[in-house]
Amino acid sequence: MSDAIKHECGISVIRLLKPLEYYKEKYGTAFYGVNKMYLMMEKQHNRGQDGAGFASIKLDTAPGERYMSRVRSIAQQPIQDIFAQINDRINTTLQEHPEYADDVAAQKRNIPYIGEVLLGHVRYGTFGKNSIESVHPFLRQNNWMHRNIIVAGNFNMTNVHELFDNLIQIGQHPKEMADTVTVMEKIGHFLDDAVAKLYKQIKKEGYTKQEASPIIADRLKVHKILRRAAKNWDGGYAMAGLLGHGDAFVLRDPAGIRPTYYYQDDEIVVVASERPAIQTVFNVPFEEVKELDPGHAIIIKKDGTSSITQILEPTERKACSFERIYFSRGSDKEIYQERKKLGRLLFPQILKSIDHDIKNTVFSYIPNTAETSFFGMVREAQNYLNKRKEEQILSIGSKITSEELHEILEVRPRIEKVAIKDAKLRTFITQDSSRDDLVAHVYDISYGSVKKGDNLVIIDDSIVRGTTLKKSILRILDRLSPKKIIVVSSAPQIRYPDCYGIDMAKLEDFIAFKAALALHEERFTMNVVDDIYDKCLEQVSSKDKDVINYVKEFYAPFTPEEISLKIGELLSPEEIKAEVEIIYQSVEALHEACPKNLGDWYFTGDYPTPGGNRVVNKAFINFYEGKNERAY
Repeated sequence: MSDAIKHECGISVIRLLKPLEYYKEKYGTAFYGVNKMYLMMEKQHNRGQDGAGFASIKLDTAPGERYMSRVRSIAQQPIQDIFAQINDRINTTLQEHPEYADDVAAQKRNIPYIGEVLLGHVRYGTFGKNSIESVHPFLRQNNWMHRNIIVAGNFNMTNVHELFDNLIQIGQHPKEMADTVTVMEKIGHFLDDAVAKLYKQIKKEGYTKQEASPIIADRLKVHKILRRAAKNWDGGYAMAGLLGHGDAFVLRDPAGIRPTYYYQDDEIVVVASERPAIQTVFNVPFEEVKELDPGHAIIIKKDGTSSITQILEPTERKACSFERIYFSRGSDKEIYQERKKLGRLLFPQILKSIDHDIKNTVFSYIPNTAETSFFGMVREAQNYLNKRKEEQILSIGSKITSEELHEILEVRPRIEKVAIKDAKLRTFITQDSSRDDLVAHVYDISYGSVKKGDNLVIIDDSIVRGTTLKKSILRILDRLSPKKIIVVSSAPQIRYPDCYGIDMAKLEDFIAFKAALALHEERFTMNVVDDIYDKCLEQVSSKDKDVINYVKEFYAPFTPEEISLKIGELLSPEEIKAEVEIIYQSVEALHEACPKNLGDWYFTGDYPTPGGNRVVNKAFINFYEGKNERAY
């Protein structure tokens, strides 16, 4: 999207089901799992660029041998930095001990990171500072192997304060209020409790303390621990964890907000945030990569057996539609078709805007991620023209001349690469103070791609703030002297904050909110704003189940078309000569294009969890009171 927003993270879990010697013999290296994890993380790099982390567990190590390893980075290229560190450690050890080259057992004993259970994470920060302490995986250590836990997730909790207070009530002293810490400590608390109860029971059966350890690993019921820990979680999440003795799990939220996919054969179990990553890295067909059901966990025991278990009662499925519009890689078979359909469904509005004058209209897209929906839009334009050509030819009949036929057939959608993003400049613009001066140069244009007086249609993934449109894109497009610039968003109007992982926390950041506010001011209905503020205040102390999203009333007096028209006015620079129109996807068309991902709370305000309503009301209070802070 032209206004880049930060969004949710990406996870990957790899469980090797064979001894490391197997991979050495078949694939030529005992580092098979590490190599595959590098690829899994790179294939999900689109999900996180603030930091990355990797952790591994070695199975069946002797006492005194290191069995857990973790490395994290916030370098400019964090994934490459992590695996450069891992490779340096591996190479240094092999150089110092060349006798390890063909001795897999020695490699496992003496080289960190080489394990059978691996966890990778790429991070986009939505809460807290971008420091190394904020980077997943998080580690909770204990001398009891079973009580060690490594956690990483793609998630955001709306009720982190409540979860924090719960930990205090059970006697803990969390080091910070970050949701990752509170989630990990909650799991850790019930893990400790389960291990203690098993130990007590096993001792009664006559086993020694030393004999108890492998029995605990075998009997530990991970699904029961997760059920107790996740009972009060409110948010969207795909939560991954490794236990020190070798159990692993990934738990998905009950509404299926955050995506989770898995694949298993006789060599590996792999879980990830995106299906194409698994398909590409392990060369498996679409049909063999399964989606984890909402409220369920995939649990892989130390002995390699895996199961899909319901942890929480699934609620109405509200999988995030932004995954389909923008966030997930477009190489997914279903997502590719859905994005094309998003473009196709916009064409009737575009046709009306250009008054059916395709001959004098140029079609393009910005940025590159909008290319697939652009294909769908152009294909629909071609379909429209083909039908019109057929009607013209049939109306003339056999009397048609070759010149008339040529003139009819010559009309086709005019496709140009009008705007080109200067990626290097984009990475340089990091501070708000310098952004306004430099943002106008983020994009270059292809001079001569548009004739003077043409219509210019530009499709984008979504229009969030509109800052880049106003300060850069519309200004440079106007240099081509089009009669009209139509900016088309394949997503509906973003009106409400997201609190489940995407970094959209403040109402006043959204151009749709600014447009509705301007309409209230013009129509002298600011009393509605005051009333909403009062209602939001009244519900601050209410229980989550009783909280209502009163911010819907802010938009209720206006049609989507009225708000789009006002957005066009707000985003048009004063000096621009061309007429500007903004077209948004309808919510109904979005659902038609993405029928499996109906999560649309940022467009409709229909939050899938009670905490969402609390967050949006808090965001409105912050706006009204002039507080520049996030609502969760």
